[in-house]
Amino acid sequence: MIDMQAAILAGGLATRLGNLTKGQSKSMVRILGKPFLEYQLELLRKGGIKDIILCIGHMGEQIERHFRNGREYGVNIKYSLEDKLLGTAGALKKAEPLLNNTFFTMYGDSYLFLDFPAAMRYFNSQSKLALMTVYKNYDRYDRSNTVVEGNLVKKFSKKERTEDMVYIEYGANIFKKEALKMIPENQFYSLDDLFPRLIEMEELLAFGVRERFYEVGSPQGLREFEEYMKGTE
Repeated sequence: MIDMQAAILAGGLATRLGNLTKGQSKSMVRILGKPFLEYQLELLRKGGIKDIILCIGHMGEQIERHFRNGREYGVNIKYSLEDKLLGTAGALKKAEPLLNNTFFTMYGDSYLFLDFPAAMRYFNSQSKLALMTVYKNYDRYDRSNTVVEGNLVKKFSKKERTEDMVYIEYGANIFKKEALKMIPENQFYSLDDLFPRLIEMEELLAFGVRERFYEVGSPQGLREFEEYMKGTE
């Protein structure tokens, strides 16, 4: 059994959801009567991950009050609270004392179909600092932003668009704790800033996923996820 840990990045402001997140965190948006984070915790538990670090910020106390230590959901939760906006990579730097030497990250608005043990086994078989899960998207579910060559990510950008960008960052990543040395302390820094540095060093592995992702960071994404969950009932 592989020992796995996941950090969920749930500290964002969720401005695209408008009134839905007025007075609550994006992770607490209810879908079919349950907060979205509950679906994520179920997904991780079924995938063999019970050790969860929740990186929280904006209205994070609601999350902590609701989910507490996670025992009720079959997981073990620890919290890392941002007292100012640090961005996705900055939040990991803040959580560093709680993180294992190797860990998954997942965005607070993503629902993914990933074989977590297979991804971790592959990562452990290579000697790289990080791994990005990628999906051959062809601009289908969002704008593609990643170029893959062989087993490495060769280009990643959410701003610059090139024809060879057929992949999209899927939403789960693996890092060695050593990679956190590249993140400045106590200031805003995004994974979007960290990935290009890892690519330049040829330290970012690509792990392909065949099934689409769902996200609840936009009204359309929220509707699609709700439809998907209705179909599984």
